[in-house]
Amino acid sequence: MRYTDIAIIGGGLSGSTAAAMLGRAGISVVLIDPHETYPADFRVEKLSGEVQVERFLKTGIAESVLRRATYSGENWIARFGRLLDKAPSRQFNILYDSLVNAIRDEIPASVWRICAKAIAVETSAERQRITLSNDETISARLVVLANGLNVGLRHQLGIARKIVSACHSISIGFDVVPAGRNAFDFPALTYFSERPSDRIPYITLFPVGTRMRANLFVYRGFDDPWLRELRRVPAETLHAALPRLERITGPFDIPGELKIRPVDLYVNDASGQPGLVLVGDAFSTSCPVAGTGCDKVFTDVERLCNVYIPRWLASDGMDAAKVATFYADPVKRACDEWSAAKAFDFRSVSTATSPYWTAQRWARFIAWSVQGLLRPLGGAFDLEPNFLGHSSSSSSSSSSSRSSSSSSSSLSSSA
Repeated sequence: MRYTDIAIIGGGLSGSTAAAMLGRAGISVVLIDPHETYPADFRVEKLSGEVQVERFLKTGIAESVLRRATYSGENWIARFGRLLDKAPSRQFNILYDSLVNAIRDEIPASVWRICAKAIAVETSAERQRITLSNDETISARLVVLANGLNVGLRHQLGIARKIVSACHSISIGFDVVPAGRNAFDFPALTYFSERPSDRIPYITLFPVGTRMRANLFVYRGFDDPWLRELRRVPAETLHAALPRLERITGPFDIPGELKIRPVDLYVNDASGQPGLVLVGDAFSTSCPVAGTGCDKVFTDVERLCNVYIPRWLASDGMDAAKVATFYADPVKRACDEWSAAKAFDFRSVSTATSPYWTAQRWARFIAWSVQGLLRPLGGAFDLEPNFLGHSSSSSSSSSSSRSSSSSSSSLSSSA
């Protein structure tokens, strides 16, 4: 049996970030994940906006990680086949597996990394026991469950899941290549839906290395025939849904396969569990359309690793009341509530046809148009580039208000 203070189950974005932070702080840590190198996975493909990047920087590991990303300093905003603005951006584009593996490279050698699956967890108010697929056993004061969407351990521990919104949105990722020319004219692009009936909030295109990557978001059921058509004839189906997109992009082709990921919004309740804390998607999911997933991950991990774990380890025991202080943290709760509100607001502003939401869409269209006209004159204001604070002003203001009310060690922002 190995003994440690902290055992982290899951080596994705939240688990690997926590392992790097705790290991650098000199805390005894074991990271348990079945993959020595994180495999290809369609999730986060960019970090964007001052707030989100600043949150990542405050973990202490971001600078070297972001050097591996492709930087975009400008993002074009368009709708109805019209270019509305060439907005300055702070966007770092990197595929999820590359991001996680870059973070893993920041984990110090003092952290035990075990390539196995956790198949059982027994919790108590003192020490926790983890049984691994390689017949090894770990004894830890605290288990950090960071295994994302996996349900096996959740079921075994009796953790209840509340589905907030089933198949809330669907994310679709693919490469695009310009047809008949060598490159696209834009550095990065966000193109908003032309009709609420298409149930498409937007498509975003951005470079990753030498590739131009596209993320398309839709509000449809996973069995919708439209998705089957998109798989069968992707370019034709996309052009039919966004007929004026090519006025901005020029002709393009979609080589290779599409990655399609539906997202359920849920919250897992582990508040009664001693010796166990959930972070990232293991605690609750966010909607990729709203772009808040990294905000939630970095907020969870920063608060846990910088504030709560050092405090918990300074006293005996690890009962449920002690662990519950993390879930009640005002910075974490504000970020969770902000992320949930954005998920539903974004869907309404994209698909609802009431006078209020129709007016909201036109207000944003007019505001971006005015901003684009003022920018060459040096008078453009900072309007968020992706509707409801996806990467700039409104999320900055809400996050700054959260951080101003919290301790100096809290993240100022943060899938």
